Amino acid sequence: MFNLILFGPPGSGKGTQADKLVARYGLIHLSTGNLLRDEIARKTPLGLEAKNFIDMGRLVPDEIVIGMVDVYFDKHKDAKGFLFDGFPRTVAQATALDELMERKKTGIASVLALEVSEEELVKRLVNRGKTSGRSDDTNEEVIRKRFAVYCDETTPVAEHYKKSEKFQIVKGEGTINEIFDSLCKAIDGKIKEN
Repeated sequence: MFNLILFGPPGSGKGTQADKLVARYGLIHLSTGNLLRDEIARKTPLGLEAKNFIDMGRLVPDEIVIGMVDVYFDKHKDAKGFLFDGFPRTVAQATALDELMERKKTGIASVLALEVSEEELVKRLVNRGKTSGRSDDTNEEVIRKRFAVYCDETTPVAEHYKKSEKFQIVKGEGTINEIFDSLCKAIDGKIKEN
């Protein structure tokens, strides 16, 4: 099983690239945001528990998110692998994910981070905001704060995966296909190692 984590700040093209990578490598796209929404909509025990935290304006605890990931894994036992999008966001989540992977007799093969300059991200998000209707994409100050939060959150996670030599930076500027080719080259290299 080939499991991949794709990192990238808002506006880095992570969603676009995730879709292309899932299609190319036959991976299952695992977005914890989508998982949460699905569990809540289906009123599962984990979903109801998560909804209680959300309704109180609190973050959903890591144990609940990991529980959802565990259930999702069990639903896709025959998968070639998973592409994790937007998770893990903290070292605690990364450690919990590593432990879950170990129990499932697999692991994270590669962590790829799309690197895009702050100025390029601001430009992309402001342009996206003109058509997306997302208010958080129209305010440059909010965009810069989101970028700072992303850097603060993911730097420790990057360090966690650098220790096991799984972390790789991929240039996230250029055309969609140029970035995709760079990601594929990094993935193909990791697949050969496994």
